[in-house]
Amino acid sequence: MVDVIGAGFGRTGTMSLKLALERLGFGPCYHMAELTEHPEQIPVWREAARGKTPDWRRLFAGYRSAVDWPASRFWDELADVYPSAKVILTVRDPQRWYDSTASTIHRVATAYSESDGSGGLIADIQKVATDVVWEGVFDGRFADRAHAIDVFTEHTETVRRTIAPERLLVFQVSDGWGPLCEFLGVPVPDEPFPRRNDREAFAEWVEELSTRAGLDAEG
Repeated sequence: MVDVIGAGFGRTGTMSLKLALERLGFGPCYHMAELTEHPEQIPVWREAARGKTPDWRRLFAGYRSAVDWPASRFWDELADVYPSAKVILTVRDPQRWYDSTASTIHRVATAYSESDGSGGLIADIQKVATDVVWEGVFDGRFADRAHAIDVFTEHTETVRRTIAPERLLVFQVSDGWGPLCEFLGVPVPDEPFPRRNDREAFAEWVEELSTRAGLDAEG
């Protein structure tokens, strides 16, 4: 049963939130990185991007939370499927969000275009990102900075309008454990809040995926 739904875009601290939720007992937490372990789910997400509703309960069986794309693209559907789940909207300064996204996940996506038949697993995951995020969320116009930031801002406002205040936490990872633990009704751990999704960690993740992709391509 999913108890926590992350509605925030990628590059708003979603990996840190994933680690924090798992530390607080709300794991396993579904994140884009799960596709490296469950590539069989790739077609499910691509079909969802085209309008075919997945069996959400089957897809998230065994998970107590879900954050980051592709799940956050469908935050409103998930909020209906799991009416008792709380919703966390991770946010950050829109200009800094765009710079971070452009230099990391969008840069990788452009390196693995739909027409690229090589690349194995990483290319397949980028096809999910293309369908769900770059075409689905940003209408193929992420490179238009003003448009992308408008989409980001409107998304934040839509979530705020849609989710009841008592069910929603608007959260910056720089706020640390306090507001998150209060919202979830759990004790504050005696350890630092996890910070993992910086650019260096992202580069390491891409390198790992690239290595796997090379092995996949070799059969």
